[in-house]
Amino acid sequence: MTDWTGVLRMDVEDRGKKTVARNVYFQGALKVMRPVYLDDSGQACYYILNPGGGYLDGDRYQIQISLREQAKLTLTTQSATKVYKTLKTHAYQESEFHLKSGSFLEYLPDPLIAYQHARYRQKNVFRMEKGATLIYADIITPGWSPDSKLFSYQLLRLINEIYLDDELILFDHIKLDPSSQKMDGMGIMEGYTHLGSMIVVGEQTSSELVNRLYDAMDGKSDEYKVGISELPVPGFTIRVFANSTQVIERIFTECHDIVKREWYQSGSCFLRKY
Repeated sequence: MTDWTGVLRMDVEDRGKKTVARNVYFQGALKVMRPVYLDDSGQACYYILNPGGGYLDGDRYQIQISLREQAKLTLTTQSATKVYKTLKTHAYQESEFHLKSGSFLEYLPDPLIAYQHARYRQKNVFRMEKGATLIYADIITPGWSPDSKLFSYQLLRLINEIYLDDELILFDHIKLDPSSQKMDGMGIMEGYTHLGSMIVVGEQTSSELVNRLYDAMDGKSDEYKVGISELPVPGFTIRVFANSTQVIERIFTECHDIVKREWYQSGSCFLRKY
Protein backbone atom coordinates (compact mmCIF):
# COMPACT_ATOMS: atom_id res chain seq x y z
CA MET A 1 0.00 0.00 0.00
CA THR A 2 2.01 2.96 -1.29
CA ASP A 3 -0.59 5.41 -2.59
CA TRP A 4 -1.02 7.56 0.53
CA THR A 5 -3.37 10.53 0.84
CA GLY A 6 -1.16 11.88 3.62
CA VAL A 7 2.15 10.90 5.20
CA LEU A 8 3.80 12.13 8.41
CA ARG A 9 7.18 10.98 9.72
CA MET A 10 8.95 12.45 12.72
CA ASP A 11 12.00 11.59 14.82
CA VAL A 12 12.50 13.43 18.13
CA GLU A 13 15.36 13.45 20.63
CA ASP A 14 16.27 14.91 24.00
CA ARG A 15 18.66 17.87 23.83
CA GLY A 16 19.18 18.26 27.56
CA LYS A 17 16.75 21.07 28.35
CA LYS A 18 14.05 20.14 25.86
CA THR A 19 12.91 17.64 23.27
CA VAL A 20 13.37 18.68 19.64
CA ALA A 21 12.81 17.10 16.24
CA ARG A 22 15.78 15.60 14.41
CA ASN A 23 13.73 14.98 11.29
CA VAL A 24 10.22 15.96 10.20
CA TYR A 25 8.65 14.95 6.90
CA PHE A 26 5.05 15.36 5.75
CA GLN A 27 3.34 15.09 2.42
CA GLY A 28 -0.19 15.38 1.04
CA ALA A 29 -3.10 15.85 3.43
CA LEU A 30 -1.11 15.54 6.66
CA LYS A 31 0.93 18.33 8.19
CA VAL A 32 2.40 19.14 11.57
CA MET A 33 2.71 22.54 13.25
CA ARG A 34 5.86 23.89 14.84
CA PRO A 35 6.31 22.57 18.39
CA VAL A 36 5.02 24.36 21.45
CA TYR A 37 6.26 23.88 25.01
CA LEU A 38 3.34 24.00 27.42
CA ASP A 39 5.39 24.05 30.64
CA ASP A 40 9.02 24.19 31.77
CA SER A 41 9.59 20.42 31.55
CA GLY A 42 11.00 20.66 28.00
CA GLN A 43 8.37 18.25 26.69
CA ALA A 44 7.52 19.09 23.08
CA CYS A 45 3.91 19.24 21.87
CA TYR A 46 3.07 18.84 18.19
CA TYR A 47 -0.33 19.33 16.54
CA ILE A 48 -1.21 17.17 13.53
CA LEU A 49 -3.30 18.93 10.88
CA ASN A 50 -5.44 17.55 8.08
CA PRO A 51 -5.89 20.45 5.62
CA GLY A 52 -8.64 18.51 3.82
CA GLY A 53 -10.98 18.82 6.79
CA GLY A 54 -11.96 15.16 6.95
CA TYR A 55 -11.46 11.60 5.71
CA LEU A 56 -13.23 10.68 2.48
CA ASP A 57 -13.82 7.66 0.25
CA GLY A 58 -10.60 5.66 -0.14
CA ASP A 59 -8.33 8.03 1.83
CA ARG A 60 -5.14 6.45 3.20
CA TYR A 61 -2.95 7.99 5.91
CA GLN A 62 0.38 6.87 7.34
CA ILE A 63 2.08 8.20 10.50
CA GLN A 64 5.51 7.09 11.78
CA ILE A 65 6.91 8.59 15.00
CA SER A 66 10.19 7.74 16.74
CA LEU A 67 11.27 8.88 20.22
CA ARG A 68 14.93 8.52 21.14
CA GLU A 69 16.22 7.94 24.68
CA GLN A 70 14.74 10.35 27.26
CA ALA A 71 12.69 12.23 24.64
CA LYS A 72 9.29 13.48 25.88
CA LEU A 73 6.54 14.17 23.36
CA THR A 74 2.88 15.13 23.37
CA LEU A 75 1.18 14.43 20.06
CA THR A 76 -2.38 15.55 19.38
CA THR A 77 -4.62 16.70 16.55
CA GLN A 78 -5.83 20.20 15.83
CA SER A 79 -9.47 19.06 15.74
CA ALA A 80 -11.63 15.95 15.63
CA THR A 81 -11.02 13.32 12.96
CA LYS A 82 -14.16 13.45 10.81
CA VAL A 83 -14.96 10.47 8.62
CA TYR A 84 -17.61 11.19 5.98
CA LYS A 85 -19.50 8.75 3.76
CA THR A 86 -17.25 6.19 2.09
CA LEU A 87 -19.54 4.44 -0.38
CA LYS A 88 -16.83 2.70 -2.43
CA THR A 89 -13.82 2.10 -0.19
CA HIS A 90 -13.24 2.60 3.53
CA ALA A 91 -10.87 5.28 4.83
CA TYR A 92 -7.76 3.94 6.54
CA GLN A 93 -5.03 5.21 8.87
CA GLU A 94 -2.01 3.34 10.16
CA SER A 95 0.38 4.71 12.75
CA GLU A 96 3.59 3.24 14.13
CA PHE A 97 5.43 4.57 17.18
CA HIS A 98 8.92 3.59 18.37
CA LEU A 99 9.75 4.49 21.98
CA LYS A 100 13.34 4.08 23.17
CA SER A 101 14.19 3.50 26.83
CA GLY A 102 13.41 6.46 29.07
CA SER A 103 11.17 8.16 26.51
CA PHE A 104 7.63 9.34 27.23
CA LEU A 105 4.82 9.64 24.67
CA GLU A 106 1.39 11.15 25.18
CA TYR A 107 -0.71 10.45 22.09
CA LEU A 108 -3.99 12.28 22.63
CA PRO A 109 -5.93 12.76 19.39
CA ASP A 110 -9.26 14.57 19.44
CA PRO A 111 -12.37 12.38 19.06
CA LEU A 112 -13.16 10.32 15.99
CA ILE A 113 -16.53 11.35 14.51
CA ALA A 114 -18.09 8.89 12.07
CA TYR A 115 -20.90 10.31 9.94
CA GLN A 116 -23.63 8.58 7.93
CA HIS A 117 -22.34 5.73 5.69
CA ALA A 118 -18.79 6.09 7.04
CA ARG A 119 -16.43 3.12 6.95
CA TYR A 120 -13.11 3.55 8.71
CA ARG A 121 -10.24 1.33 9.77
CA GLN A 122 -7.37 2.36 12.01
CA LYS A 123 -4.30 0.53 13.26
CA ASN A 124 -1.86 1.83 15.87
CA VAL A 125 1.33 -0.10 16.63
CA PHE A 126 3.46 0.96 19.61
CA ARG A 127 6.94 -0.58 19.88
CA MET A 128 8.42 0.19 23.28
CA GLU A 129 11.71 -0.56 24.95
CA LYS A 130 11.80 -1.33 28.66
CA GLY A 131 11.77 1.93 30.61
CA ALA A 132 9.59 3.81 28.09
CA THR A 133 6.22 5.26 29.10
CA LEU A 134 3.03 5.62 27.05
CA ILE A 135 -0.29 7.38 27.60
CA TYR A 136 -2.80 6.95 24.76
CA ALA A 137 -6.48 7.86 24.58
CA ASP A 138 -9.19 7.86 21.94
CA ILE A 139 -12.92 8.65 21.84
CA ILE A 140 -15.45 7.38 19.27
CA THR A 141 -18.56 9.48 18.67
CA PRO A 142 -21.46 9.13 16.19
CA GLY A 143 -21.83 11.99 13.72
CA TRP A 144 -24.93 13.83 12.62
CA SER A 145 -27.26 12.15 10.13
CA PRO A 146 -30.32 13.53 8.29
CA ASP A 147 -32.71 11.11 10.01
CA SER A 148 -31.15 11.70 13.47
CA LYS A 149 -30.15 8.05 13.69
CA LEU A 150 -27.47 7.59 16.33
CA PHE A 151 -25.44 4.87 14.62
CA SER A 152 -25.65 5.77 10.94
CA TYR A 153 -22.04 4.89 10.15
CA GLN A 154 -21.43 1.50 8.51
CA LEU A 155 -18.26 0.18 10.09
CA LEU A 156 -15.52 1.24 12.51
CA ARG A 157 -12.53 -1.01 13.25
CA LEU A 158 -9.79 0.25 15.55
CA ILE A 159 -6.78 -1.93 16.40
CA ASN A 160 -4.06 -1.16 18.95
CA GLU A 161 -0.98 -3.34 19.30
CA ILE A 162 1.67 -2.69 21.95
CA TYR A 163 5.02 -4.47 21.99
CA LEU A 164 7.49 -4.29 24.88
CA ASP A 165 11.00 -5.36 23.88
CA ASP A 166 9.44 -6.99 20.78
CA GLU A 167 6.94 -9.03 22.81
CA LEU A 168 3.23 -8.40 22.21
CA ILE A 169 1.71 -7.28 25.51
CA LEU A 170 -1.61 -5.84 24.35
CA PHE A 171 -3.90 -6.43 21.40
CA ASP A 172 -7.07 -4.33 21.48
CA HIS A 173 -9.63 -4.62 18.67
CA ILE A 174 -12.79 -2.51 18.63
CA LYS A 175 -15.32 -3.35 15.92
CA LEU A 176 -18.57 -1.40 15.66
CA ASP A 177 -20.84 -2.62 12.86
CA PRO A 178 -24.41 -1.28 13.17
CA SER A 179 -25.56 -3.45 10.25
CA SER A 180 -24.87 -6.70 12.12
CA GLN A 181 -24.60 -5.74 15.79
CA LYS A 182 -27.31 -4.75 18.24
CA MET A 183 -25.61 -1.49 19.17
CA ASP A 184 -27.42 -1.02 22.50
CA GLY A 185 -26.86 -4.64 23.48
CA MET A 186 -24.68 -6.19 26.17
CA GLY A 187 -21.01 -6.12 25.25
CA ILE A 188 -21.51 -3.54 22.49
CA MET A 189 -22.59 0.02 23.46
CA GLU A 190 -25.02 -1.01 26.23
CA GLY A 191 -27.38 1.95 25.76
CA TYR A 192 -24.64 4.58 25.33
CA THR A 193 -23.50 6.42 22.21
CA HIS A 194 -19.85 7.34 22.92
CA LEU A 195 -16.90 5.06 23.69
CA GLY A 196 -13.59 6.14 25.20
CA SER A 197 -10.40 4.11 25.67
CA MET A 198 -7.23 5.00 27.55
CA ILE A 199 -4.10 2.84 27.62
CA VAL A 200 -1.20 3.56 29.97
CA VAL A 201 2.05 1.58 30.08
CA GLY A 202 4.75 2.58 32.55
CA GLU A 203 7.03 0.86 35.05
CA GLN A 204 5.79 3.25 37.75
CA THR A 205 2.31 1.66 37.73
CA SER A 206 1.13 0.15 41.01
CA SER A 207 -2.09 -1.47 42.22
CA GLU A 208 -2.49 1.45 44.63
CA LEU A 209 -2.48 3.89 41.71
CA VAL A 210 -5.07 1.84 39.80
CA ASN A 211 -7.34 1.74 42.87
CA ARG A 212 -6.97 5.50 43.31
CA LEU A 213 -7.93 6.08 39.70
CA TYR A 214 -11.02 3.90 40.03
CA ASP A 215 -12.11 5.80 43.14
CA ALA A 216 -11.59 9.10 41.31
CA MET A 217 -13.77 7.98 38.40
CA ASP A 218 -16.72 7.21 40.69
CA GLY A 219 -18.16 4.23 38.82
CA LYS A 220 -21.59 4.72 40.46
CA SER A 221 -22.54 7.64 38.21
CA ASP A 222 -25.60 7.20 35.97
CA GLU A 223 -24.20 9.34 33.14
CA TYR A 224 -21.44 6.90 32.26
CA LYS A 225 -20.14 3.36 32.78
CA VAL A 226 -16.44 2.81 33.40
CA GLY A 227 -14.03 -0.05 33.87
CA ILE A 228 -10.29 -0.26 34.56
CA SER A 229 -8.02 -3.27 34.18
CA GLU A 230 -4.36 -3.86 34.96
CA LEU A 231 -2.15 -5.20 32.18
CA PRO A 232 0.20 -8.21 32.47
CA VAL A 233 3.05 -5.68 32.46
CA PRO A 234 3.03 -2.48 34.56
CA GLY A 235 0.16 -0.53 33.07
CA PHE A 236 -3.62 -0.41 32.77
CA THR A 237 -6.52 0.26 30.42
CA ILE A 238 -9.66 2.32 31.01
CA ARG A 239 -12.89 1.95 29.02
CA VAL A 240 -15.76 4.43 29.31
CA PHE A 241 -19.31 4.43 27.90
CA ALA A 242 -21.14 7.77 27.93
CA ASN A 243 -23.55 9.90 25.93
CA SER A 244 -21.28 12.88 25.35
CA THR A 245 -17.66 13.54 24.46
CA GLN A 246 -17.29 16.00 27.33
CA VAL A 247 -18.05 13.38 29.99
CA ILE A 248 -15.34 11.04 28.69
CA GLU A 249 -12.86 13.91 28.28
CA ARG A 250 -13.46 14.94 31.90
CA ILE A 251 -12.76 11.42 33.17
CA PHE A 252 -9.64 11.01 31.06
CA THR A 253 -8.32 14.44 32.04
CA GLU A 254 -8.70 13.63 35.74
CA CYS A 255 -6.97 10.25 35.36
CA HIS A 256 -4.25 11.77 33.19
CA ASP A 257 -3.66 14.47 35.79
CA ILE A 258 -3.32 11.93 38.62
CA VAL A 259 -0.80 9.86 36.64
CA LYS A 260 1.28 12.88 35.58
CA ARG A 261 1.42 14.29 39.11
CA GLU A 262 2.52 10.98 40.61
CA TRP A 263 5.07 10.10 37.92
CA TYR A 264 6.36 13.49 36.77
CA GLN A 265 5.24 15.94 39.50
CA SER A 266 3.29 17.93 36.90
CA GLY A 267 -0.37 17.87 35.91
CA SER A 268 -1.84 17.37 32.46
CA CYS A 269 -1.55 20.45 30.23
CA PHE A 270 -4.44 22.24 28.58
CA LEU A 271 -3.87 21.81 24.84
CA ARG A 272 -5.45 25.17 23.95
CA LYS A 273 -7.57 24.25 20.93
CA TYR A 274 -10.66 26.31 21.67
